[in-house]
Amino acid sequence: MKKFIKQLRRRTPLGWLQLSHEKSRLLVALSGIAFADVLMFMQFGFQSALYDSNTRLHRSLLSDIVVIGSHSRNFQRMSNFSRRRLYQAMDVPGVKSAEGIYTSIMVWKNPQTRKNTDILVIGFNPDKPVFNLPEVNQQLPIIKQPYTFIFDRGARGEYQQTIDKIEQGNSIKTEIERQTATISGLFKVGASFGADGTLMTSDENFLRLLPQQPAGSVSIGLIQVQPGVDKQQVIAQLKSHLGNEVKVLTHEEFIEFENDFWSTNSPIGFIFNLGVSMGFSVGVILVYQVLSTDVNAHVREYATFKAMGYRNLYLLSVVFEEAVILAMLGFLPGMAVSLGLYHLTRNATNLPMYMTIARAFQVLILTMIMCAISGAIATRKLRSTDPADMF
Repeated sequence: MKKFIKQLRRRTPLGWLQLSHEKSRLLVALSGIAFADVLMFMQFGFQSALYDSNTRLHRSLLSDIVVIGSHSRNFQRMSNFSRRRLYQAMDVPGVKSAEGIYTSIMVWKNPQTRKNTDILVIGFNPDKPVFNLPEVNQQLPIIKQPYTFIFDRGARGEYQQTIDKIEQGNSIKTEIERQTATISGLFKVGASFGADGTLMTSDENFLRLLPQQPAGSVSIGLIQVQPGVDKQQVIAQLKSHLGNEVKVLTHEEFIEFENDFWSTNSPIGFIFNLGVSMGFSVGVILVYQVLSTDVNAHVREYATFKAMGYRNLYLLSVVFEEAVILAMLGFLPGMAVSLGLYHLTRNATNLPMYMTIARAFQVLILTMIMCAISGAIATRKLRSTDPADMF
């Protein structure tokens, strides 16, 4: 290892010397790589925000096992099933409790702009908390009052004046499904790709808004098992006991169920994957053009090296050295710009766009691969060069 490091120190940095000799070409190359990195960073960021934002409520559910209708697509499109299935679940050994909640996308009038918009409404029994959200659990007595709701302060839209009034202790009157409703509290979950915001209330208030909704038909069943009981064994018994009307999932599988919808059954997931591929392809093309131009401009010098006895491997290492330098130098401004865009997007959309070490490392590796591929393509002519043909 020491010998290898010593050889590196003695080695002439030919790749860097060639790149730095044409500074305008180097700047163009770095701009192209940074642009490609920004594209990949943004697509990865949106993809992560897609999954994180749409599973916030899932992760906060107080349940070991989740029961959903067999035709459910995602949290905003749940197919209801009979509450009797939850009563049947209580007969299974090891089940501690089984609670049902109601969910629906409803039309409400923005208290600030007075415009109609869609919002996710969740109803549950306030005597039996179902969310691991302290702000919600502290306000359970509030939602017991008729037509009273608590509002997600992380909702997307013009709500700041409304939020300020509620924080000052005032209640806000508005309309939900053309019925007068009172907003008397706040909590924080945040917007998602599926819903701009969330309202929570009691199951009775939920049913008041949707009189056509049968009380015995719930959207999601939350089952908790007794301590020390084998959860997988309980799930197996539930599946055989409840029939085909419902799906029985672990809490983790319910989160994965949501992610699968957005990644495979929604065009958004495909679009983000396509965006990453396009950014990668753009980078390959730009770096190839720079390296190919550099090889062509110095083909006589490379031929001279060959005539002096240098092998193809050395000459190829010079080109790959240039590729690695371009990847490292282009990555830094790309990451810096992406950090700014993440902050801008987070403030504008309330989506969880955050830079992570894992994502930065992932894009760096992709950038290295991108430049390596470009270098491999650019060296095709160099490998076949005959010194005798150059003079």
